[in-house]
Amino acid sequence: MSLILLLIGVLLSSTALEFTGAQSVGVCYGGNGNNLPTKKAVVDLYKSKGIGKIRIYNPDEGILQALRSSNIEVILGVPNNVLKSLTNAQTASDWVNKYVKAYSIVKIKYIAVGNEVHPGSAESSSVLPAMQNIQKAISSANLQGQIKVSTAIDTTLIGKSYPPKDGVFSDAASGYIKPIVNFLVSNGSPLLANVYPYFAYVNNQQSIGLDYALFTKQGKNEVGYQNLFDAMLDSIYAALEKVGGSNVKIVVSESGWPSQGGTGASAGNAGTYYGNLIKHVKGGTPKRPNGPIETYLFAMFDENQKPGSEIERHFGLFRPDKSPKYQISFN
Repeated sequence: MSLILLLIGVLLSSTALEFTGAQSVGVCYGGNGNNLPTKKAVVDLYKSKGIGKIRIYNPDEGILQALRSSNIEVILGVPNNVLKSLTNAQTASDWVNKYVKAYSIVKIKYIAVGNEVHPGSAESSSVLPAMQNIQKAISSANLQGQIKVSTAIDTTLIGKSYPPKDGVFSDAASGYIKPIVNFLVSNGSPLLANVYPYFAYVNNQQSIGLDYALFTKQGKNEVGYQNLFDAMLDSIYAALEKVGGSNVKIVVSESGWPSQGGTGASAGNAGTYYGNLIKHVKGGTPKRPNGPIETYLFAMFDENQKPGSEIERHFGLFRPDKSPKYQISFN
């Protein structure tokens, strides 16, 4: 009898390991739509599909309520329009009390203080002070062991990206990013980066093949890369090394491909990209071969009210009726 119980225990633990190992992939939940499911239905869909990570862009209490006791790991976003207010320590403390401490049974893993803030923008001078104040409030709440404070950048901050080993932050970005990297180093936090081979491909089709962007290229190129995602990610790693961030890990906080609305945007290409990306991030990159790469797919649903060009409204993995656009497995 004890032998049977031991075998069951071994089987259960190996299943748990297998499940956890597969959980390098999360999905961003964007809410810019007037036809989307309820917050509870959204969380139920994550659970039913085995998606163990979610990124939310603002502290929406409806989705935080729905995430209670779900065991889904969360990137909680601080919207750009509140960054300035959080340069006040008391306001930052109130924010943490309201949206973090009050939801202690929500598995918040990262707080993304700002998204794609560009150097020289009105918000740029507020990012680091807001990060510092949120960090102090997290530490005061004794949560620094479980929640890491960071910010999400886009790849326009990289001045040179090819070959990837020569990746460097642009002159305009280096003064902005270096103190942020110092903060990440001293707090053991990762850098969040939104990495879109789609846009790199569309903007440079004369040099970048579609197969290289979709992970379908056979063989490596002249600098040892088989896909654009790895090349982009490694160029950020190289840039981090040059500003003292050699030990900073990158979490890919967004990556996706649109199904319509622009060049190369088709359901076929998008399905290929998402399916291959999920498989690929179980491993590493040439520069950082030890995977998995924690990656958040963008996004859960098409967002019919999202501003910008037409493609912005077609990044969803699911339709608003919760039916899948693509035949892909998240595990």
